[in-house]
Amino acid sequence: MNQPTLFPLPGESRKTTPKTEGIKYAGSKLKLLPHILDAISEFPIKRVLDGFAGTTRVSQALARRDYEVVANDVSAWSWVFGNCYLKNQYQPEHYQRWIKHLNQLPGKDGWFTQNYGGHAKTESAIQEDGTKKPWQIHNTRKLDAIRDEIENLTDDPVQKSVLLASLILALDKVDSTLGHHVSYLKEWAPRSYKTLSLEVPAIFTSSPNHEVLRGDIFDAVKQAKVDLAYFDPPYGSNNDKMPPSRVRYASYYHIWTSIIENDRPKLVGKASRREDCSDLVAGSIFEEFRRSDSGRFIAMEALERLIASTKSRFILLSYSSGGRATAEELMTTLESRGRVARVIEVDYKQNIMASMRWTHDWVRDAEKAHREFLFLLEQ
Repeated sequence: MNQPTLFPLPGESRKTTPKTEGIKYAGSKLKLLPHILDAISEFPIKRVLDGFAGTTRVSQALARRDYEVVANDVSAWSWVFGNCYLKNQYQPEHYQRWIKHLNQLPGKDGWFTQNYGGHAKTESAIQEDGTKKPWQIHNTRKLDAIRDEIENLTDDPVQKSVLLASLILALDKVDSTLGHHVSYLKEWAPRSYKTLSLEVPAIFTSSPNHEVLRGDIFDAVKQAKVDLAYFDPPYGSNNDKMPPSRVRYASYYHIWTSIIENDRPKLVGKASRREDCSDLVAGSIFEEFRRSDSGRFIAMEALERLIASTKSRFILLSYSSGGRATAEELMTTLESRGRVARVIEVDYKQNIMASMRWTHDWVRDAEKAHREFLFLLEQ
């Protein structure tokens, strides 16, 4: 299979990381993108599965570099971003009239304003009832009007995804949070005073061979026929005292889910989380912080099963030293599955990337704080 031609965009060199878009995200791989592209560039790879796509920054970068991409994630908002950036066949001008119309809508009081809109009488974001809100009320009123109107503009899932992605990107720029929806700031963030304004996302006309899946990763690896599978599982938290709801992406970004689904769910807790992502609801097995009866971390056992279930020739795996998977366990798992063709260590603080040999030396480095590794496994 031939190596894809990596066509640069206007103003880019072949070594320039492609432009991508996304929201504030705990699992963002924005800084890792150049290293991911470098790790696979010399190998015969054309079609890639982004198994835990999240905000789809990795999928976007791969598509911009002319790889065929299969983006998969369990979340509704990831599916929307995937459709927006991977399935769109229109130029940005096609959406401009809709975006202009949505921006001009008068605000209205609705479900989102009732639950997530706060008054800004002072710098304090604490309301009279003692709660904190993620947006000021002038922006949730626009959110209510815009979300309802999107339903009237188009039934096409890709075009609707572009509009919904535009709405989420705009909301992310005027929020009063630390980047998640588990708790909100005590004082209004300066950006929250700005007025919500939608823009056409940085879309591009994509290959018709891209796919966007929404489902369990074990189903995705059975369904997707690819040359390489990229996995960036959460690995679970390394904090024994952290409750599971605090490390689950469904809980972290529950409002994005409510905006996409527009289902007005029952809410619980001070952060008004969706009931279906509350503490009593199990999250992804890869976010599990407990040990199994065998004494091993459940998240690590799930990762081993995932690697064993993946049939692509290559697997690219991200590993963070803050996760539940221990370096020793991960090394044993990878050695049992095939040849580790490349190991890359990324040190964000020192702004370096070092290619390493596959030896136990990397295990000692992994014990240091804030280490990220990429492993390219050839099966």
